[in-house]
Amino acid sequence: MIRSRTAALVLAAAVAACGDSAETEPLAAVGGGGAYAGPPIPWAYEPFPASLEPADNPSTPEKIELGNLLFYDPVLSRDDATACATCHSEIWGMSDGLPVSVGVDGEGPTGPGRDGPNKTTRNAQTLWNVPFRTELFLDGRSPSLEHQALEPLLAERELALAPDAAAAKLATFPAYVSLFQQAFPGEAQPVTADNLARALSAFQRTLVSDRAPYDQYVAGDEGAMRPDWVEGMFLFAEGGCAGCHVPPLFEANRYVSRIGGADPGRAAVTNAPADQGAFRVPTLRNARDTEPYFHDGSVISLEEAVQVEAEISAARGEGRTLAAEEVALVAKFINKGLTDRTRDPRRPKEVPSGLQVPVDGFRIPR
Repeated sequence: MIRSRTAALVLAAAVAACGDSAETEPLAAVGGGGAYAGPPIPWAYEPFPASLEPADNPSTPEKIELGNLLFYDPVLSRDDATACATCHSEIWGMSDGLPVSVGVDGEGPTGPGRDGPNKTTRNAQTLWNVPFRTELFLDGRSPSLEHQALEPLLAERELALAPDAAAAKLATFPAYVSLFQQAFPGEAQPVTADNLARALSAFQRTLVSDRAPYDQYVAGDEGAMRPDWVEGMFLFAEGGCAGCHVPPLFEANRYVSRIGGADPGRAAVTNAPADQGAFRVPTLRNARDTEPYFHDGSVISLEEAVQVEAEISAARGEGRTLAAEEVALVAKFINKGLTDRTRDPRRPKEVPSGLQVPVDGFRIPR
């Protein structure tokens, strides 16, 4: 059954948002004061935001192309075998299909089965819609993509190659020197760690997911979402999910503690006891492809993740209890309604270093 607009208005006024943040506010009525004229939705309509692009790093085709090659080139690692794409592959929803990632000296292709001595302590976040984030990483320790881009190189368990050393390495390849000159014209020595970060960031700003069936639906195409997906969308609101995973990005720049554990989370950055075990609310766009879930990768399936979150929300008074069949409908809305692979990045067959582009493991088509 598809909910009516009247039901949506009542629901939106009643649903409580995520209770772990002081920034939380109740969901507003559908339509944002009458501006929205599309099919029924259980929350205030908000247009997709503009990408955050710093004045000192405007995107250009040359920077994006350079960043694309660098992202897939293991030249940025100590072992010449691990790349950014090893932990953030388009095959795995810009993540890697592992509970926690395996960095340098790992064995096996990206995906389940990869193993090695250097494991990270957290699940790899998807990079979808990173252009809209003002704080990066699950604990929010980086204020920009440019700052974030070099941290994996500094991490001994990830790429383990100092940024200046990486720049010096890149400068030994004439093809890369030429590409940096094209991307940063007028600079006497364009192959620098700062420009490496700028190019990677320009590429990552292309990772936008805004063409899912949900987007077509709110744009006026009521047939873009099947009735059971729409039902799942309304249940998503009833269960309190939209209080944290706020449309249209279905994420939030806030930190919440949900499943506990020894990881201090945001508290490691702020030293605030209230932030103990709190992590940034992740996006649910393309979540179908980013399993396993939560900061520690402890939940394998999307439906199980919805069930865990629904139970927590109900226990905290953030939403009503959902029956098993309702949980399945919410998972279907996320799975089908929020998936958009139209801007998958281009994986190069070859990279200027001549090293092998990391291989991905087999994935069953959906």
